[in-house]
Amino acid sequence: MRIVLCSLLLLSFLSQTCFAASKTMSEEESYKKRMELYKRVETVTYIPWYYIAAIDHYERSIRSIRRDLPKAEGLTGIYFKPEIWTGYMNPERDDTDPLSIQFFDGIGVDGNGDGNASQKDDADILFTFANHILNYGVDEDHFRIALWNYYKRDKTVSIIMEKAKLYKHFGRLDLNKKTFPMPRGYNFSYHSTWGDSRGWGGRRIHEGTDIFAGYGVPVRSTSYGIVEMKGWNKYGGWRVGIRDINNTYHYFAHLNGFSKDLKVGQIVEPGTLIGSVGSTGYGPPGTSGKFPPHLHYGMYKDNGRTEWSFDPYPYLKQWERLDRKRASRR
Repeated sequence: MRIVLCSLLLLSFLSQTCFAASKTMSEEESYKKRMELYKRVETVTYIPWYYIAAIDHYERSIRSIRRDLPKAEGLTGIYFKPEIWTGYMNPERDDTDPLSIQFFDGIGVDGNGDGNASQKDDADILFTFANHILNYGVDEDHFRIALWNYYKRDKTVSIIMEKAKLYKHFGRLDLNKKTFPMPRGYNFSYHSTWGDSRGWGGRRIHEGTDIFAGYGVPVRSTSYGIVEMKGWNKYGGWRVGIRDINNTYHYFAHLNGFSKDLKVGQIVEPGTLIGSVGSTGYGPPGTSGKFPPHLHYGMYKDNGRTEWSFDPYPYLKQWERLDRKRASRR
């Protein structure tokens, strides 16, 4: 399969140069260049562009928060350890010769027809991962298997599949818009409460920000994402969990109820109604009224190994300001 792919690449990319990320390149230009690369991979390999985009963005997002991984410098975010790229027995860790890399059972391939398989070349990087996928197949089931055999982590596979679902649905890469969880025109108040102690159910810290409002005030998705969880928890009451395109999990708790037809696996976008403010929790299903009505809003980040809570307060303030600006422009 590798020899066939390399032949295709040479025909497809001959005399073409890969895109180099520029410090002066705008975000919009970066999205455009990435999409061109993804579509080019799709044309040659028949792997849907949104699969490649999902892998690339997943890797970029974890590299931005992991200290053990180098930061992404090019357009692409995928990182291969040198020994995997060139082969464990290869004495040259910076080897770019496709033939010697293949001899030492490395995975690096020439993606743009320049005769080199470089870990610094965006096309080479994308086609190398595409080559891994082609060893399994391009349909969804085989794509999942290819991901699991590479990452060895079920959660990583599910996150990448969710990203692919979002990219396929919206047909674009820019899915970073955010909004405040409650619409303008309602009374609410909040301050930073992340890290405060909590006593009910044992000693623990508060992993979120409490936004106080009246019963029934609408609660909206703050981002583009996938509903990962919906149901009851003795601490959070009726709650919803949504994961966005950047591996951030948004947690909405103490809801009075859910919006009609909301279900796990559903695609949402900023402003999608998911429920309303309540005071549920601190007991068995249906328990309510043990504290004033409010929305508990939490944010959790996945780094490819584990997930942890971080303070959502600065983001909520920013999104509230953005909503005011958007309203003033109408």
